[in-house]
Amino acid sequence: QVQLVESGGGLVQPGGSLRLSCAASGGILSTNDMGWYRQAPGKQRELVATITRGGSTNYADTVKGRFTISRDNAKNTVYLQMNSLKPEDTAVYYCNAKIYRFEWADYWGQGTQVTVSS
Repeated sequence: QVQLVESGGGLVQPGGSLRLSCAASGGILSTNDMGWYRQAPGKQRELVATITRGGSTNYADTVKGRFTISRDNAKNTVYLQMNSLKPEDTAVYYCNAKIYRFEWADYWGQGTQVTVSS
């Protein structure tokens, strides 16, 4: 059974930083695109950033220049470094990965809360 386990969320003051991690495990043969999405209360889930296996990245306009996505293919892990955090970044952050076991499929983590508040 594939599992995506996120860590690193928490409470931080505006202007602060957090680093999220997401480790995938469970009979994985290969991973393709990995990414982070977020969902604020009363809003739809939205893309934050994605990264291909080769390292090409894509960011939402709202986080460009502040967030950096990276990955370690050997560990099946994706990271999100979040700097200059703003109150509007407050949301539950979800990890996503395209994983090959017997076929390619999309998997999601359970979510980690990020709260930016003074």
